[in-house]
Amino acid sequence: MKQKNELTLYLAFAFGLAWICQVGGCIALGQGHQAIYQIALMVTMLCPLAAVLVVTRLFGHRPSGVKWRPQFRGKLRFWLAAWFGPAVFAVLGAALYFLIFPSRFDPSGSYLKAMMGEAVAEQLAQQGITPTVYALICLVQALTYAPLVNMLFAVGEEAGWRGFMLPVLKERFGLWKGRIIGGVIWGIWHWPVMLLSGYEYGTDYLGAPVLGLAVFCLVCFAWSTLLDILYEKTNCIWVPAIGHGAINASAGVASAFIRTEDLYYSVLGPMPVGLIAILPALVLAVWLTWKEANTKQEA
Repeated sequence: MKQKNELTLYLAFAFGLAWICQVGGCIALGQGHQAIYQIALMVTMLCPLAAVLVVTRLFGHRPSGVKWRPQFRGKLRFWLAAWFGPAVFAVLGAALYFLIFPSRFDPSGSYLKAMMGEAVAEQLAQQGITPTVYALICLVQALTYAPLVNMLFAVGEEAGWRGFMLPVLKERFGLWKGRIIGGVIWGIWHWPVMLLSGYEYGTDYLGAPVLGLAVFCLVCFAWSTLLDILYEKTNCIWVPAIGHGAINASAGVASAFIRTEDLYYSVLGPMPVGLIAILPALVLAVWLTWKEANTKQEA
């Protein structure tokens, strides 16, 4: 019962604080304050950690599951998987999307030009930065320093979702149900900013807004499961935090090759939040969970 109360209180604060930030940020965005909106989203990422600290304070002990001390011996491959894996999945997901819809592959980078403005796009072209070069620059950043930088805010979510919430859910509901429920909760946590500002898919897309909300919960299940496995293997919350940072860093690589009019299909891909683009990560998440569940049954 005490564990249930802790989880309920955690969710109340994690959602309440984050949704205040999301709604406030979206209001600021509607008034033209882009910088305030971005700051609000960054603060939002720290709200799950704040919720864990509240639970710690009120219940007078350290919530189980949050393990901070880095461990490297025998675990280096998991650190590397966290750092490089999301970029690999971003490329695989985009490749799968364009394999299914080859006519939507746009090497001219029309979306980038529209997003940056013709003047900036022309200046980059004069410097030899073509859409392909731009994508490669984004990919190099995602494979080098960007996961570490993004980790500083991503750890706020990881301490809450993977460090505190998922261990409780798995203990109460079992491995499969715990991870599915955890992924759906993580997805729903993003809904206000998705509905109010078009976060991830925009506002005018295929099946909007319902399909986007559902697909994002599936995306969150896939990534949450893989991050949870990394946490299980390393007992260090910094590992999924790096993985989360790498996911964010690699999310925009495929944007260099789409047309503005094809943003209508963003809920499908080619960015890794699309239904088709997430399939490589989803398949791995399901397979690893199935393998883990069978191993525990045999034991």
